[in-house]
Amino acid sequence: MADTKRPSKDQYYLNIAKEIGERSTCFRAKNGAIIVRDDQIIATGYIGAPRKTKDCLERGNCLRDKLKIPHGERYELCRSVHAEQNAIINAARAGVSLYGGALYLHSKDREGNRVSTYPCYFCKRMIINAGIERVVCSEKEENNMRIFYVKDWVEEWREKDIVDDKYQYGEDQNQKEGLK
Repeated sequence: MADTKRPSKDQYYLNIAKEIGERSTCFRAKNGAIIVRDDQIIATGYIGAPRKTKDCLERGNCLRDKLKIPHGERYELCRSVHAEQNAIINAARAGVSLYGGALYLHSKDREGNRVSTYPCYFCKRMIINAGIERVVCSEKEENNMRIFYVKDWVEEWREKDIVDDKYQYGEDQNQKEGLK
């Protein structure tokens, strides 16, 4: 008898986000994002430079690496647009509403290893304003994920400040690379 075990819907969508991330043009990470509403994929995105501009692969270097900037900091000095941002932008270009949707985010480090990934502060703000309700992120351990409800981010930011977020992207990579 054939194996009939199917991945959960969340794992299925994370697997698709993982494949989307393979298109990334970032030296530091391969992140892929998809946005799903009513059980239909409505937008995808991966890390990459703005359309028609040179990306890190074409330039042969990462500006943030050259400047020794830790993961999760100083994104204004990055050539790339994050996977989550590109998925939101791609939906806008197509005239698709994200209201009530879910965003799935998968990440691998520069060596191709899974890492625990969370949206940065810029992306969280965009996700909140886009009306996305749920964010499902891959964890370092295979087939593990962390689910965030956007309404909880809003509540937390009412009580605390944005920098008090418990889950911040890049902490494990910074330790491994000696950046912090």
